[in-house]
Amino acid sequence: MNVGLAFTRIFFLILSVFFMTTYMISAKGGIFGIHVLTGVGIGLLFSMLLILFDNFFKRFNLRAFNIVIVGIFIGYLMGKGLVIVLNTILDISAASFLLHPQILEIIQIAIFLFGIYLGTIMTLRSSDELYVSIPFIRFTPTAHKKKDILLDISALADSRIIDLAISGLLDQSLIIPRFVIKELYIQAEAKDELNKSRAKLSLDTLKKLEEIPSLNVRYNDTDFPDVKDIFSKLTRLAKLLDANILTADASKLRMETIEGVKLINMHFLSKSLKPHMQAGEVLKIKIQRYGKEPNQGIGYLDDGTMVVVNGGGDYIGQLIDVQVLSEKSTTSGRMIFCNAYDVEEEKHE
Repeated sequence: MNVGLAFTRIFFLILSVFFMTTYMISAKGGIFGIHVLTGVGIGLLFSMLLILFDNFFKRFNLRAFNIVIVGIFIGYLMGKGLVIVLNTILDISAASFLLHPQILEIIQIAIFLFGIYLGTIMTLRSSDELYVSIPFIRFTPTAHKKKDILLDISALADSRIIDLAISGLLDQSLIIPRFVIKELYIQAEAKDELNKSRAKLSLDTLKKLEEIPSLNVRYNDTDFPDVKDIFSKLTRLAKLLDANILTADASKLRMETIEGVKLINMHFLSKSLKPHMQAGEVLKIKIQRYGKEPNQGIGYLDDGTMVVVNGGGDYIGQLIDVQVLSEKSTTSGRMIFCNAYDVEEEKHE
C-alpha cells in the first residue's frame, strides 16, 4: 500500500468517526457516553465499509469510470424515452385507467431502471467502438506511446508469460479479452483431456497474473458475435484498440503481422534472448549420440540448443569440456559447433 492511499483511508476514517460521533452527541436524550461510543462505532463501521468498497473496485480505473458515467447518461435518456413511449401508448389506448396508479408507477420505474441498465451495459461492452457512433469521443489516451498487448489462449497456456510479466515489460499494458476467458471455461469443461488440461493451466496462469501488483491486468468486454474464430476476434479487437498481440502459437512463428496487427511470438522472443556463444569459450557438454560426420558427437544445452562436437564420438554418455568454434542460426533453432577440449590441447602440442 502506498503512502497516499494509506493517508486517504486514515483521513476518511477520522472524518467518519468525527461526523458520526458529533451527530450522536447532538441527539437529545440518553447518556452522553453511550452516544459517544455509538458514534465512534458507527463511524468505524462506515469507514470499514468504505475501505471494503475501495478494495472491491481497486481495478476500476478512471477510464472505466468515465465510460460508466457516459453509460448512465445514455441509459437515463433511454429510460426516459421508454417511459414516454409507454405513457403515450397507455394514453392512446386508454389502458392507464384500467391500472391502479401504484402499479402504473411501479411499471414506469421498472422500465426506467431497465433503460438505464441497458444503456450502461451497452456502453461498457461497446466502449471501444463508441467513437464510431460519436466521432469526437474515443476512450483512448491521446498521448499513448506504449501500445497495449492482447493475450491469446496460447500465450496464457505458456508458463513463461509469468516470468515475462514479472520483468515489468508488460506493466500497465496487458489486456485480456473476456471472450478469451469464456473460451477457456468452455474448453475446461470439454471432454478432450488435452484441451481440458491446457485450459485449466491457462486459467491458473491468469490467476497468477492477477496477483502481480504492478502488472494491473485489464479486461476488455468487447465481443464480435458474428466472428466465430477466437484468433480472428482477437485480431479484430487489436485493430480496434491499435494494440499488439502476444502469442505462443508455433504455427505463427514466421508471421510478423496479420491483417495489419503486429504479432509478438514468445518462441521467437525466447530464441532472441538466448545468449550467444563466443569463439574459444569453454563449455561442459554431455555427449548423447553420434553425429553425421566420423567421430562427431551431439550434445544439448539446458535450453535445448544442439551442440555438435568434433572428436566427441569417443565420449558418448560422458560429460566433457568443449571449446566453441562457431554458432549458426537455422530455421529450427541455433546450432553450436565445438571441438572436444582434449582435441584442442593435442593440436597445440
